Amino acid sequence: MHHVWPLLLVSAVLLLAAPASGAIGMTIDATPEDVAVGDTVRLSGTVTGINTIAVYLFVTGPGLDPRGVALDNLNIPSSRGLITTAPVNMENGTWTYQWDTSVILGTLKPGNYTVHVVSSPVERLRFSEGESAMAGVTFRPSPGTRAETPVSPVLPFAALGIAGMLFVGTWLKRA
Repeated sequence: MHHVWPLLLVSAVLLLAAPASGAIGMTIDATPEDVAVGDTVRLSGTVTGINTIAVYLFVTGPGLDPRGVALDNLNIPSSRGLITTAPVNMENGTWTYQWDTSVILGTLKPGNYTVHVVSSPVERLRFSEGESAMAGVTFRPSPGTRAETPVSPVLPFAALGIAGMLFVGTWLKRA
């Protein structure tokens, strides 16, 4: 009986030290990481340890719900059931999603954002670490956007004066 304890102890250590087979692993990459608002970001990654047909994507960042929002509708939290999906290649576990930020609902402000990928459609606060991954994306202002030039307070009066002169001129011409 005394010889059994060392054998049980070694077996327990080996069992605990061995990696769990079937553990879920996920990766994500965002290209480019520094992009202008309105451009397209290529998101890609891998899924290991499970056979799934899709991964679920959402984003967190300035002015967005802290639980995360869908990539194509920044107005609704992902906890409300609206979440972006990307199909997974069942042969090798890879996935790709083209995030076109020029056609999204809501306002994407310049700043630092985090794109999350998860293996099940749950909000950011409810997934476990092994079943998720994240990538950072920094958005700059769109090159087409410029600061608005304020209208001079004199402009409406000048337009009114010009319109008045044209009216009086045509009236005098008829008389």
